[in-house]
Amino acid sequence: MTSQSHHQISIAEYDPTQNFINDDDIWHIINQSANPSATEVQAVLEKARSCDGLSLKDVAILLQNTDPHMDQELFTVAKEIKDTIYGNRIVLFAPLYVSNHCANRCTYCGFNEENKHLKRKTLNQQEIHNEVQILQDMGHKRVLAVYGEHPRNNVNAIVESIKTMYSAKDGRGGEIRRVNVNCAPMSIEDFKTLKTAAIGTYQCFQETYHRATYESVHIKGQKSDFLYRQYAMHRAMEAGIDDVGLGVLFGLYDHRFELLSMLTHVQRLEQDCGVGPHTISFPRIEPAHGSQLSTKPPYDVDDECFKRIVAITRLAVPYTGLIMSTRESAGLRKELLELGVSQISAGSCTAPGGYQASKEQNTDAEQFSIGEHRSVNDIIYELVTDSNSIPSFCTGCYRKGRTGDHFIGLAKKQFISKFCQPNALITFKEYLKDYADKKTQEAGNQLIERELAAMSPARARNVRNCLNRTSAGERDIYL
Repeated sequence: MTSQSHHQISIAEYDPTQNFINDDDIWHIINQSANPSATEVQAVLEKARSCDGLSLKDVAILLQNTDPHMDQELFTVAKEIKDTIYGNRIVLFAPLYVSNHCANRCTYCGFNEENKHLKRKTLNQQEIHNEVQILQDMGHKRVLAVYGEHPRNNVNAIVESIKTMYSAKDGRGGEIRRVNVNCAPMSIEDFKTLKTAAIGTYQCFQETYHRATYESVHIKGQKSDFLYRQYAMHRAMEAGIDDVGLGVLFGLYDHRFELLSMLTHVQRLEQDCGVGPHTISFPRIEPAHGSQLSTKPPYDVDDECFKRIVAITRLAVPYTGLIMSTRESAGLRKELLELGVSQISAGSCTAPGGYQASKEQNTDAEQFSIGEHRSVNDIIYELVTDSNSIPSFCTGCYRKGRTGDHFIGLAKKQFISKFCQPNALITFKEYLKDYADKKTQEAGNQLIERELAAMSPARARNVRNCLNRTSAGERDIYL
């Protein structure tokens, strides 16, 4: 891996025995902001256009708006902010499930320890290598490595598996250039060990910030410790991991409480660690084998409400990457791309060894059912032709040290897209040359020419030079 220049994060003192989510305060804000007028909603939307974020009260006002015309304006502002900060690029990645062994009993999850019908599997190093090669054949450069929370998935085993992921190469310049990690919370010392594997983002979801609900659905295992999980990001940052990713599993509790609580978590990280999360994800409960709760979530979030949640988050934290997985259908994901989403998974499987196995074999080992089944190539073709988006496989910021507070600083100056757009085009050119079918190549090259035509002459010359080098066979060029 290319050497990284990480910035030392200064961590303020914090008390890991104190719950920083105050239920009464959250509900007070929600109740105080009920039934907002059109004038109040409009004022929040105008404030959001400055790209300085929103207060919790602002968020509560938007969440409780009932005027569909104001919702449409909300969606317009979310798209404006996303384009201002990130441009029209969409980052693609794939999950790589290494293990579904789990020692927790979580009532909403197919991996839960009590599910005796699940086919348990932890990949060995050769199997991991084989999975990576299949992902490379799809064109992927980023993976999210996912591990069940089990003693066999200790930090040393995780580090070894990540080394295998980075070591796999193919003859067309295929390689994984960034491995993000979703695994159990760790101690500071273990997080320091995890960092040695040159990971990208450490991702961990609180699932629900409502403690009583949390304790009712996490029945057994280390995950039942609410506060240990709540302070996972503090420990990760204290260990020197620059980028972290948050998320809520929508459907376990009231979505208004969950969103305000997650944004409180963002504020707490900014206060204690000097920087908030690099990404936020939006999983909704999907049916999972062995989980009755997953078939009928206690607080169902319908599509319209879900779209508002995503758009409002884009306004509240304009500099944070918003991730949408293949849990959602192709049609809904297309809509969500217009509401601020900046990263999507593509061609995903949620079972260990799932990329090598048939779909029939996956069913008995997957964590949840997915809603988007199209190939990477088909997803990219639609991004280019319907959304005029640049599919990006870029990992340049990570390897140039533009992470953590450095990345956010550039984003706040609305400067990060100066790097992201050229790097997106260069990595997209790699994909077109190495993996795309003919119609995607044609549509993709037309998009690249449109993007070059919109640049200044000097900038266009610089980017075209990189594209020409890529066309000539050079790989992994980034600015």
